[in-house]
Amino acid sequence: MRRGGWVYIMTKRPNGTLYIGVTSDPARRTHEHREGLLPGFTRRHGLKRLVWYDWHDEIEAAIQRETSMKRWLRAWKTRTIMARNPDWNDLYEELV
Repeated sequence: MRRGGWVYIMTKRPNGTLYIGVTSDPARRTHEHREGLLPGFTRRHGLKRLVWYDWHDEIEAAIQRETSMKRWLRAWKTRTIMARNPDWNDLYEELV
């Protein structure tokens, strides 16, 4: 049986720098971002707010979606966030 995956977007503030990632455990991964536990882009830019996430039944589909979204124009990414989370609230509490 294959496991699915989540595509997610992190930011520091509304309309700030965006990070798009993929994970099989969004609560754990978001916690790692929030606490700065792993070196990299999100820690360097202080991206701790989860503003969007989406489930995919197959991890391969999640990876494909992440790759595709990373190529999107910023306006498309912003519209995607705004459609679900117009106030750019931190959605981490929905996961824990």
